[in-house]
Amino acid sequence: MLKEKVYHLVERGSHGSKINLYFDYVIMFIIIVNIIIAILESFNSIYSRVGSYLIAFEIFSVIVFSIEYLMRLWVSDLTHPSPTKTISLFKFIFSFYGIIDLLAILPFYLPFVVKIDLKFLRILRLMRFFRIFKFNRYNSSLNLIWQVIREKRTELGITGFLTFLVLLIASFLMYYIEGDVQPEQFPNILACLWWAVATLTTVGYGDVYPITGLGKVVSGTIALLGIGIVALPTGIIGSAFMEKVSQKNKQAKQCPHCGKEIH
Repeated sequence: MLKEKVYHLVERGSHGSKINLYFDYVIMFIIIVNIIIAILESFNSIYSRVGSYLIAFEIFSVIVFSIEYLMRLWVSDLTHPSPTKTISLFKFIFSFYGIIDLLAILPFYLPFVVKIDLKFLRILRLMRFFRIFKFNRYNSSLNLIWQVIREKRTELGITGFLTFLVLLIASFLMYYIEGDVQPEQFPNILACLWWAVATLTTVGYGDVYPITGLGKVVSGTIALLGIGIVALPTGIIGSAFMEKVSQKNKQAKQCPHCGKEIH
């Protein structure tokens, strides 16, 4: 059945025939080249010389991605089973990968449908960077990281809220401590929030710093807290990732029939 062949081609290429695997490789290659092109376009000297070739490959990429998107729409009832074809279609369109696939081609087609100014056109061209997220579908390591983030989203949410709370408290403190002394450097709480982010992440550009004794104490405390707070999500993701890798290696060593470990 043609639909099943297309389904295996776009969804399970790495587990199917060589043709399906080659399809994955071609898509990954096009994604990588697109990112390289986006970088090269930022160099005016390069774009002025080979701009026509870059545009040609852009058109080719959009054609390939558009065909791929239409194929995924067609097999959406297999990838997202639902009572009706329409529900399956909407499930795919509004899924994470469905949105990424749409954003990968939307910047090219939108100017033909809606008249837009140059500033918005630049934003649309920037949206082409979303094509790199298509790579996630074909890379098991990236999928593993994404699974870890999903499973640890509660813990990461708690650390994120804790970080935001510390930043907010530091912003209020520095505004009331340094605001009167340095009104140009700490004019409002939002400006203090920028200082708090730079200090908490231990970046510390050095252009804005406290000069009062109490302000220096608060600044030092925030910098020390930043060492631990920034390390929290890294530790959570790192330990969970190693656990996932260990489980994956253990499953790979197990016999598919009896479930016992193969030595």
